[in-house]
Amino acid sequence: MSPKKESKPKVILTGFSDECSNEKTLVEQFSTFAALGLQYYSIRFVNLGNGVKNVMKLTPDEIQSVREMQNQYGLNVSSIGSPIGKIKLEDIDDGTKNVYIPFKDYLANDVRKVCDLAHQFETKLIRGFSFYHPKGKKPEDYLPQVIDRLGQIAEVCHRSDLTFGLEVEANLVGQNGHILAEIFRQVNHPAMLLIFDAANLIVQGYTSAEIYEQYEAMKPGLGWIHIKDYIKSLQETPGGHFEEDLMAGFVPSDQGYAGHEAILRDFAKIVPSLREKLKGRGIPGVFLDLEPHVKGGGQFGGYSGCDGLGVALRALCKVLDYVGIRYHLRDFDDIRAARGF
Repeated sequence: MSPKKESKPKVILTGFSDECSNEKTLVEQFSTFAALGLQYYSIRFVNLGNGVKNVMKLTPDEIQSVREMQNQYGLNVSSIGSPIGKIKLEDIDDGTKNVYIPFKDYLANDVRKVCDLAHQFETKLIRGFSFYHPKGKKPEDYLPQVIDRLGQIAEVCHRSDLTFGLEVEANLVGQNGHILAEIFRQVNHPAMLLIFDAANLIVQGYTSAEIYEQYEAMKPGLGWIHIKDYIKSLQETPGGHFEEDLMAGFVPSDQGYAGHEAILRDFAKIVPSLREKLKGRGIPGVFLDLEPHVKGGGQFGGYSGCDGLGVALRALCKVLDYVGIRYHLRDFDDIRAARGF
């Protein structure tokens, strides 16, 4: 008898639903995701008729309205797309618009608030960041301060049975994969994982080879991946402050400089072990989170439109098919099950 072939690794597709709606209305967000076959979404900005709000600003009644509508569309929240960690480390004027909040107050209010939100939306994952160091200074000089703060955030999340994902992004202390990997190593907390995002590195001027090296550095701490790509950056030398308002080169994951094929081909090897690790923390599986920005993006979000999100999803599926990673999209059996058949 020939040995049974090992099945291909499988991921869960999700995305930032506000990307598909210019007005951030829930009807457009949820109908687009349902039509595309997605069953999970990351919640960030919503409009319930009183203007656009970040998820952190939702009232209890608004949270209930979102939950009721997501149930109508058969959706579940994969992560809270919070801005936790996108504040200044120090109360100084460095020419940026970033805000400063004393950390004791931040931990007691914002961090505990996002934990409550995660429970209300029945997700185990919170997306966050690694704080802004003063513009013009070296991020490495602020590692001890950031490691202490992130360790405290991870502990608050851990006590709430949640997991905090630290995303790599320009202008923050954890602005590249090597620094983020060192933060992960020193924080050394089970409730903190890393989020790889190739486009957030390309915009800073890193080459495809350098991006892959940073993915490798982050791999021991990876929790999930954000999927977006970018054409070659205008910034020739990585490092230093990056003007985020100038970003205008986002493309689907099969067209940019990220090299998603090579990254995901390697990622496939760790999906089974990562899946078991995440399930041990109550997380349903390994998420690939679409955040395409194909019609524009900036410091606190981006826009793809209903059509752009569809293009980005099909591009990702094409890459996954090519590298041998399975994924689930809704089919008729799901519709029948929802109808009680």
